[in-house]
Amino acid sequence: MAAGYLLRLSGGAVDVRSAGSEPAELVNPAAVAAMSEEGIDIHAEKPKILTREAVEHSDGVITMGCGDTCPIFPGKRYQDWELDDPAGQGLAAVRPIRDEFKRRVLVLLDELGMPARSV
Repeated sequence: MAAGYLLRLSGGAVDVRSAGSEPAELVNPAAVAAMSEEGIDIHAEKPKILTREAVEHSDGVITMGCGDTCPIFPGKRYQDWELDDPAGQGLAAVRPIRDEFKRRVLVLLDELGMPARSV
């Protein structure tokens, strides 16, 4: 969801890599539905494993509680976003998580000095 917002709200100005330390088989259908309500289509996304190379080639890294499993490289900008996990939750429970992702992405874009486009 964060990657979907970051791509949309940055107008594609940010190269986004989305991966996890323990990715699921499929993107959560409730997350797909929640993002669809915002006009953002993430249904074709595939969960991917987080690699050292992906982190090494990134300017900034946003984690969600992966702790020691996340590779750390000096000089990278790291943020840890602790949010409820939408896995296994229905649409009603996922909407507030989605909204918090949007809020944080807007703050991130502001911190980067990038204007946010509307959804």
